This record gives sequence, C-alpha cells and structure tokens, in this order.
Amino acid sequence: MGTPQSANLRVLLKLSGGFFAGEGGNGFGFEGIKERAKWVIDAAEGRELALVIGGGNLLRGFEASSFGVDRPTADGAGMLATVMNALVFQSLLESLGRDTRVMTAIDMQQIAEPFIRRRAIRHLEKGRIVILAGGTGNPYFTTDSAAALRAAELNCSSLIKATSVKGVYTADPKKNPESRLLERVSPRDFLMNDYRVMDASAVSLCRENGIPILVFKLDGPDTLKRAMAGENVGTVIA
Repeated sequence: MGTPQSANLRVLLKLSGGFFAGEGGNGFGFEGIKERAKWVIDAAEGRELALVIGGGNLLRGFEASSFGVDRPTADGAGMLATVMNALVFQSLLESLGRDTRVMTAIDMQQIAEPFIRRRAIRHLEKGRIVILAGGTGNPYFTTDSAAALRAAELNCSSLIKATSVKGVYTADPKKNPESRLLERVSPRDFLMNDYRVMDASAVSLCRENGIPILVFKLDGPDTLKRAMAGENVGTVIA
C-alpha cells in the first residue's frame, strides 16, 4: 500500500458490529467503544476518514432470515442496526472533540443526513469524520459491499477492513492448523480460491476501481495507526 505522501490522504475504514459489542459479542460495550473511539481519532490525525459501520452486534439480516423472517425485511432491520451503531459512535467521537457527520443510505433526516456523494466529500475536505450507515440501502448486500461502493464513490485511496482475524489465510485457521497467513494476494487469486474474510462482490468492485484493500486484526491503537499509515499489518488485496 505504501506510505502516505499527502496529509489529505482519504481512507475508508470498515468497522464490523463486533467493534461495538459488549460481553458475549452482542449489544453495546460502551467503555470499549469509547476507548476505540480514541484509537480512531488518533489514527485519523492528518487524514480524511470515512467509516462504514456494521450492525452484527445487534442483528444480522441473514441470521434473522434463517428463522423465517423474509430476507428483504431482515436486511432492512440489519441496516437500522448499523444506524444505531453509527449514532452511538458519533456521540462518543464528538465527546472526545472530533467533528463528525452520520450519513445514511436510508432516508431518516430527523437523526442523520442522507448520503449525498458531493456533500460527503465536502465533509471530508473540512476534516470531519464521515460515518456511513445503512449499508447500500438495499437488501442482499452486506456492509463489505457498502464499504467498497463508498470507497469508490468517495475516491478513497484505500479500503481498510478491521476484523477479528489477522488477515487472509489459505484455509480456516480454526479448522486447519497448517493454514498460512498471506501478506499479499491478488483480487483474482482471492476470488478463485474463494477466500471468505471479505465478500467477493466487494473485492471485485475494488479491483475494478483500483482500490487496494487491507484486512487486519484490530487489536490495539498501534495496529490501527499503522494500518491507517499504509503499513501492511495484515493482508493486502491488490
């Protein structure tokens, strides 16, 4: 990915619902969220930062659909979960002194701005952290796909996905102790080998738009800062 050459480098950071979860991986862990908000503010210093927020700590659409909720309805509820996370994170970021805007793919102007590309870019140029919620606004698309879409729309130099694993492995490390962590993999090889750490549609969209992806484990402020600085702390998909 290389070292950033410009103080205005624009990065999109994808945060899963697990980033917000409390004990047991569900709900809100407010103390942890506030601590991680400090990490984000520190790592974003001197950069333009857009965040795409997941909602798995509250509800996953595909899981609800497995219990009989029709998929479009389940995904709609999942989109609302991402908005809840975004509003909580906005408040905590601003309590720490960082100006933010929440923009949603679903129209709910009483609590957040609608996503308008030019307005989002203007917020970024003014130094605000832009929190993008509601996925793509459509069912059957994950927040990974939303992250790739927004990264392309906002002309981001890279997409960084913070996860609970160190990166892309040759096989599931929990099932295969001989699996290897890959430092770099091409989008073509990622898709051909059906790696599952990120949606294939998201990887394809980034490949088409020349956006490198970094998948890494968010295990502390130093790791996030290094990831934002362009260091390879996980797996680069490019």
